[in-house]
Amino acid sequence: MIGSIARAAAGADVVLVDTQSDAAHNRTVYTLVGSGEGVLGAAVRLAGAAVEQIDLRAHKGEHPRMGAVDVIPFIPVSGATMDDAVALARACAAQVWQRYRLPSYFYEFAATSAERRDLSALRKGQFEGLLEAVKEPARHPDTGERALHPSAGIVAIGARNFLIAFNVNLATSDLGLAERLALAVRRRSGGLLGIKALGFALSETVVQVSMNVVDVNAIPLYRVTELIRREAAAAGVAVCGCELVGLAPLSAIAASAAYYLHIDGIDADAVTW
Repeated sequence: MIGSIARAAAGADVVLVDTQSDAAHNRTVYTLVGSGEGVLGAAVRLAGAAVEQIDLRAHKGEHPRMGAVDVIPFIPVSGATMDDAVALARACAAQVWQRYRLPSYFYEFAATSAERRDLSALRKGQFEGLLEAVKEPARHPDTGERALHPSAGIVAIGARNFLIAFNVNLATSDLGLAERLALAVRRRSGGLLGIKALGFALSETVVQVSMNVVDVNAIPLYRVTELIRREAAAAGVAVCGCELVGLAPLSAIAASAAYYLHIDGIDADAVTW
């Protein structure tokens, strides 16, 4: 299924540069780069393949979700503007509704109100809760009818800046510890600037502090990692791994590499592979 959905992205002026799946979260992230029209077409085709192959009524996973296609963000790079990304988000929403009857919410810079900017607020209740909540005026879709697609739910489509999806895994079964550490680093609860975080159980022996670094210039990855490491150690728990989901700016990786290598700084332009 993951491969067949990925193949749906193939088209002119777009390249699928990364695919990452996680069994515990039970979700796959596809990263596409291309022209506006190229990425738009690929996103619509991916959505159609997901609607056809994924049934949320039989789906379980650790990560919050509200649709077979949970989120489609458009991110301006290489001279594109946020206005361009918003226009693509609007066009994408119209097309996935017309073709697949999949309703959508707009979020971040594409949001229709301040209350809808935050993705976590839109996901409240997830697929199961939204089946009824979507009928309430405050939860009506931005595009489509006031009901979820019966098997594919609803999709959040937005325009935003680049973020880093970064997770820290802890060698313990104590989900409460991961949740407390997520609360400690989360900006909304008084933690670190630019951090959104949740705690998940990955297995019987590993829990995770799962984060979105939504301002890649506000906080370096090593500071987040070391804060979690220190607080976990106080509870007698070790960090057993970290992971990136999708892509990250080379400058963010270089800054953390410089810290752990005890180098004053690494110029990202000087790094090659």
